[in-house]
Amino acid sequence: MSKFNEEDTLKRLQDPKTQHRAFEEIVGHYGQPLYWQIRRLVVDHDDADDVLQNTFIKAWTNITSFRGESKLSTWLYKIAYNESITFLNHKREQMSLDEVGSMVAETLESDPYFDGDETQTMLQAAIASLPDKQKAVFNMKYFDDMKYEDMSRITGTSVGALKASYHLAVKKIEDYFNKRD
Repeated sequence: MSKFNEEDTLKRLQDPKTQHRAFEEIVGHYGQPLYWQIRRLVVDHDDADDVLQNTFIKAWTNITSFRGESKLSTWLYKIAYNESITFLNHKREQMSLDEVGSMVAETLESDPYFDGDETQTMLQAAIASLPDKQKAVFNMKYFDDMKYEDMSRITGTSVGALKASYHLAVKKIEDYFNKRD
């Protein structure tokens, strides 16, 4: 498979003859990283697949509005982030907080795609207990080593607020572990 070239792909998206193939390349290149970004927020594999599909549908229907003011990856992560938050808000409306917490724990324990040890399970449970925005910021920084400037473009939040949110999330995770020792 050839190396992904964002500039070339964006040019081919403008041509009706090549836009389907160019979008397939985008899906192939960004599908897995977006899946894991979504998965860390929504936890469940099937839910992550649904949100990822919605992300790519939204990207396809709005690709002509992409102006190239940011990287394509940033634009896609922003769509995935917004779709994940929308999904979580909808799910939260249907369940109590206790139900959400126990569902996350049960999902992690029964998930064939998750084979973490006890510490990893505790980390995932601690992350799941965070508010959605802190969870997203923690995941982007801790797992993806994303720069705060990129996170700012994705979330629409200032760099300073993101740093504060990340450090608050780290503190809450530390507290979660300390309570279980």
